Amino acid sequence: MIDHVAIEVSDYWEAKNFYTAVLGALGYQVVSEYEGWVGFGRDGKPEFWIRQGKPSRGLHLAFRARSRGDVDRFHRIALQGGARDNGPPGLRTHYHAHYYGAFVLDADDRNIEAVCHERD
Repeated sequence: MIDHVAIEVSDYWEAKNFYTAVLGALGYQVVSEYEGWVGFGRDGKPEFWIRQGKPSRGLHLAFRARSRGDVDRFHRIALQGGARDNGPPGLRTHYHAHYYGAFVLDADDRNIEAVCHERD
């Protein structure tokens, strides 16, 4: 349904480094960068963009992980990168039987999640 999303961040370089690390744990990478924008994705298509600006509050972003191990890596790298824990890796069976996710708060207090829907 959604082709891509863009958010504004309070510190471009801090956010670029953070998202490069945590999204790298999920197999995403920087695929485009120009004029103060950086786009992350897989297979050459940017799906998530950041740029310097006034950050939106109360936003929840969930990134698809290929495995539960990727969710665990995302959480560990995020905390090492300065994010705050907002829910450790684990099953969330109230969503569905195989929903495995982890939640952190980024530097702008957005709820960032990695989720795997596969049996692992």
